[in-house]
Amino acid sequence: MNMIKVRNRFFSYLLNKRSLIVLLITFILLLSTFLISLTLGDRYISIPKVVSVLLGEGKKIDELFIQAFRMPRIVIAMLAGLSLAIAGAILQGLVRNPLASPDILGITGGAGAAVVLFLAIFSDDRTNQLTVSIKWLPLAAFIGAIVSLIFVYGLAYKNGELRPLRLVLVGVGFSSLAQAITSFFMIVGPIFRASEANMWLTGSVYGANWEQVKILLLWTIAFILLALLFIRNLNTQQLGDEVSTSLGVQVEKNRLILLFISTALVAGAVSFAGAIGFVGLIAPHIARKIVGASYGVLIPLSGMIGAVMVLVADTIGRTVFLPIQIPAGVFTAVIGAPYFIYLLFKTGKR
Repeated sequence: MNMIKVRNRFFSYLLNKRSLIVLLITFILLLSTFLISLTLGDRYISIPKVVSVLLGEGKKIDELFIQAFRMPRIVIAMLAGLSLAIAGAILQGLVRNPLASPDILGITGGAGAAVVLFLAIFSDDRTNQLTVSIKWLPLAAFIGAIVSLIFVYGLAYKNGELRPLRLVLVGVGFSSLAQAITSFFMIVGPIFRASEANMWLTGSVYGANWEQVKILLLWTIAFILLALLFIRNLNTQQLGDEVSTSLGVQVEKNRLILLFISTALVAGAVSFAGAIGFVGLIAPHIARKIVGASYGVLIPLSGMIGAVMVLVADTIGRTVFLPIQIPAGVFTAVIGAPYFIYLLFKTGKR
């Protein structure tokens, strides 16, 4: 089978012809979904007109709807889905548990609680504006996610060993705790932020703008590149800690680095798209069934599938039920919750 190999001191990447075709097909699917989403909304704009606007040749009214109203929201949805899915793929690989995902392990909940606290503390009661730059929002989410990770990881680590099922159970418990803390911050915070925070917690990209796109794009690219640098370590760790150590891999160090990367990706997504659930659980499973467990292919494929999932969910939410807009997280939860229960029963029978 034809292989594409890239290898140097810091980076190695192996890709077969079939996997390349799968990645190209998924990319075309993502691009098609992106274009279709741009056409839909209060005002229908045909694909030729959308393409004209993207090339800088469209009408002003079409340009306004696409570039000012729709595209920032669509790009945020794609970046959020990409980040959550890649974070989920990393977490499932690290703990070797199909139930692992950012929301199940409480990382999303911790990031969400930190963002709501940020909005409560730095809101001006008179002007309804933030008193600090929104650029600090990903950092707030990151701190909340890191605190959650330390808490969950610490309780799941016992007798010098990380127990995957224990990690999931602790994560589910911490998610409930984070939800309670979030509700408390919403109650004691400014009343005008409560409804905004409530929709955001469900997972919504409503009101996205180009400043948010710029921040999330830079954040996402930086940490995805870091994730790609550690692919070979993730593949090695699938063999178990003892085998990985015998091959010269610093297991705990690499595990902590990859946990840091996945936490940062979740924090960025949660900051601007809200707590969209189950994307990090489902997308890696779909990708794994298509291309197997090699993380050189699994990570980019999971990311694109996650981007399609969130984009489709958001497009349905903002078009099918007009004039009401339904948060994207509602639709991912409708699919994800039953799938999580199925995986729970499947794992329990082993």
